[in-house]
Amino acid sequence: MRVRKSRGGMLGLAVATVRARRTAFAGSFTALCLGVAVLTMSALILLSGDGGVPGRYAGAPVLVRSAQGGTGPDGVFLERAPWSAREARELTRELAAVPGVRRAVPDRSFYAQAVADGDPVRDAGQRKGDRLGHGWSGAALAPYRLTAGRAPHRSDEVALDHAIGARPGERITLLTAAGPERFTVSGTVDGPGYYLTDERAAALSGGVRVIGLLTERGADPGAVATAARSAVNGAGEVLSGAARSELAPVRDAKTRWIGGQVLTAMAALSAFATVFVVASTFAFSVAGGRRELGLLRAVGATGRQLRRLLYGQALAVGAVGAAAGALLGAAPAPALGSVLTDAGFLPPGFAVRREAWVLAATFAAGLAVALTAVWSASRRAARTGPLEALREAAADDRPMTRARALTGIAFTALGCAAATGTAFADPTDMTTLALCTAVGLITGVTLLVPAVVPPLVRAVSWPLARRRGALGMLVREGMLAAVRRTASTTAPVLATVGFTVLITGNTQTSVHSYATRDTASVRAEAAVVARDGTPGLSDAAAGSVPGTGLLATTVYGGAAKTPMEAAGIDPGAFADVHHRLRTVSGSLTRLRGPGTVAVTESALATMGGHTTAEVTFAQVTFEDGSTERLRIVAVVSDRTAPTPYTALLPRATVRSHDPSALTDVVYRTGPAASSAALRGLGAEEVSVADYARRADAEEDRLVEVFTLLLVAMSAGCTGVAVANTLIITL
Repeated sequence: MRVRKSRGGMLGLAVATVRARRTAFAGSFTALCLGVAVLTMSALILLSGDGGVPGRYAGAPVLVRSAQGGTGPDGVFLERAPWSAREARELTRELAAVPGVRRAVPDRSFYAQAVADGDPVRDAGQRKGDRLGHGWSGAALAPYRLTAGRAPHRSDEVALDHAIGARPGERITLLTAAGPERFTVSGTVDGPGYYLTDERAAALSGGVRVIGLLTERGADPGAVATAARSAVNGAGEVLSGAARSELAPVRDAKTRWIGGQVLTAMAALSAFATVFVVASTFAFSVAGGRRELGLLRAVGATGRQLRRLLYGQALAVGAVGAAAGALLGAAPAPALGSVLTDAGFLPPGFAVRREAWVLAATFAAGLAVALTAVWSASRRAARTGPLEALREAAADDRPMTRARALTGIAFTALGCAAATGTAFADPTDMTTLALCTAVGLITGVTLLVPAVVPPLVRAVSWPLARRRGALGMLVREGMLAAVRRTASTTAPVLATVGFTVLITGNTQTSVHSYATRDTASVRAEAAVVARDGTPGLSDAAAGSVPGTGLLATTVYGGAAKTPMEAAGIDPGAFADVHHRLRTVSGSLTRLRGPGTVAVTESALATMGGHTTAEVTFAQVTFEDGSTERLRIVAVVSDRTAPTPYTALLPRATVRSHDPSALTDVVYRTGPAASSAALRGLGAEEVSVADYARRADAEEDRLVEVFTLLLVAMSAGCTGVAVANTLIITL
């Protein structure tokens, strides 16, 4: 005889079972609710877009940006290649003729910073990499208005932010890429920045990447944008409305990318924990309800009906838990966004938007997680025989399956092989191998816990069993009889402890190995770097120190104009200081003259060559938009190249194409300069080891915060898993 039940009847039975055994399913509900809450918060923040239109361009209804150049490597965010001077002039002229356009303004930006009382002034909201110098016409793109005085008319005049406190007619010192220079304040404006004449700005800046269109009164921005697209004819990308937010600084894109990694890791960890806990709940439900399932089979229930019963239970728990989690996650999402913004994982001005479709999607994801987690338990339920109702033994008959054992052995072997490899690896590869070692061993041992539990319990409980009384014996025999329960209790703790040791140890190992490598590869007395609040060293600061520096710029390689970080160097002095730098082919001594370049192995591969340098010439676009064909005179090993540069050029070449380039560091090899002189130039001297640590200090801080966040989440998930196991076995 077969039990005849409709799908609705089986679902009703599942709901009734959940209601009757609500204590057993409390852990699943809690885990699912918290998992969906974390997923909802992460999704709302990830899908909330950006911080809006940058203030510098808020007054221009339509913007045209350069469409040249691809993207850099994963996690590397660089600007697109600019137009050449000729292209910028022609585009500006053509865009100014578009119907409805009152004025087309090319945006020219360069490094500028005021000096007061011998110290560079850090403007409100200024961050590293900001180029606060602009041509006066660019002030209209915001728009910023004069609050006093007039616009600059001469090359030695400047209009600046009234918040600095300078008054029209006063003399003020500005730091530029060349060094300090005296200017007369012609007027003050109601926004950040230093505004020179357009002619002087053109001499101090590189190429143009953005042209703003100021429209006539009553003009339709949409119609202007459409006409502008026809005018540029593929030479640029036209943005209007909310799309103008894409012109946010590239560092904001990097910040959002880092924040995305954090939120993705949070969501992945919570999803894993949710599946783990819900799967454990239903596995115990099948094991603990073996007699009930056997009775159902005895009265004619099929394996498909038993699977449907468990899926109905998962659907009931999942619907309530996912709905509660979606609502619980939506409430604190803005607060979490503010915390992540303050911590540096999201750009300033970021705001979370609650979207109904995101809540619906996370609710559906919660249901999917619940149904996925019950898959293994449903298969076990389908194999339950009618005679299971007659079995009284409570001991686990098969806590370790063959597939689980083989998978655990494979992961353990992988971890051991990676551990062996660390003995022969260099510091760069050692971190990756250490990560593989920890992941392999933790995963393998966790899977093998049911096989490890019996001998481990016997060894640990042996002293207790020899004491008087029955308590020690009962604990020991109870753990041995319920191996699956014991393993489910200890596995989350083992994984959490291993995970905590992994990510904290790996973080410290990475920081130490990279700092040690960078320090050992440099032979110098000290390092001269920009002071806090100054983005880099001017030529005056770099020239005041005997040694060799790295003049940072961006070049765009190949026909695709792929952005690459580059540095201008003095080849002879550079090779003496970076004594461990290794060339795969060619020689840095040939890096002389404006037509030469040295590239790393990865940069050469981007250009279509290999380490044997089949590509002997490279098409390179510079910061002023000009493109030249350079001869590759050396290919540098990726492991020994100075981070993060992938191309090396003569210093004079960089300066001729990028008037606003700043020097990242000067390695001093001669007598020290006075600290007072360096201070006035926005520089300071530190040890080489200190510079190696400070170079990635901000990223290290973000990694540490990320580490603590994941450790806290891992501990919370472990608490839920252990509590769930104990509750459903009571």
